[in-house]
Amino acid sequence: MEQGQLDNLKRWFDSYVAGFYGDEEFVNANIELKDKHSRAVCAEMAWLTDRLGLSDNQKRIAEAIGLLHDVGRFRQFKEHRTYRDASSINHSALGVEIICEEKVLDGVDERERRYIETAIKHHGDKELPEELDNETLLYCQLIRDADKIDIYRVVIDYYTRYLEDPAQFKIELEVPDEPWYSQEFVEHLLKGERIDYERMKTFNDAKLLMLSWVYDVNFVATLERIRQRGFLEKVIDFLPSNEDIERVRKEVFKYVDSRIRLDTD
Repeated sequence: MEQGQLDNLKRWFDSYVAGFYGDEEFVNANIELKDKHSRAVCAEMAWLTDRLGLSDNQKRIAEAIGLLHDVGRFRQFKEHRTYRDASSINHSALGVEIICEEKVLDGVDERERRYIETAIKHHGDKELPEELDNETLLYCQLIRDADKIDIYRVVIDYYTRYLEDPAQFKIELEVPDEPWYSQEFVEHLLKGERIDYERMKTFNDAKLLMLSWVYDVNFVATLERIRQRGFLEKVIDFLPSNEDIERVRKEVFKYVDSRIRLDTD
């Protein structure tokens, strides 16, 4: 991918997203959330590919994936007023459909186009397909990691603003803010297992879900970035202070720190 092609993608993205803003504050707040997130993930892809020493061409492809990975979110929210795929539409598949409809990747090398579309299609899957070739797998792993890094930032800001003034909070709440959490989520975390998004029932479950993401990170550099920014501590601070959460905290940090230590030994 040439730099000029990436620049054109960025201009198209600006124009496309601008069309979803309107007069409704609730819609605008949620569109802006994904607008900023998409740009931030693009930047995280640039950072991660640089940290991993990838080629300039690979960096440009990764940035394109980062920018476009959630392009289906805008139509999803406009039409369904939710970002929850289970109750609306699969935003990843919709994103690939929009890219094809809009001819966004016309002129891009066919192989590179396939990398981009495949990474977007599978970025939200619980598991990646087993038959991916090494280069395609690399891009799929990159976007899943970069996405997680910025979602930590987004959600921590989200929780902070919600707690400061729930009545004025304009972002969609996917699950109720109840004081309890699912005990099965705690057990999964203590076993080093990922948590199924669809089983989330409360705000506290959502926070535990975020902690489980460390078990699905592909690159140690990603864990280092998450650790350095204090994201895990901030998420834990939003949870109840009790023995369950303390056990979870110890297990999560033990896992993250051991992977980082192994990589540096």
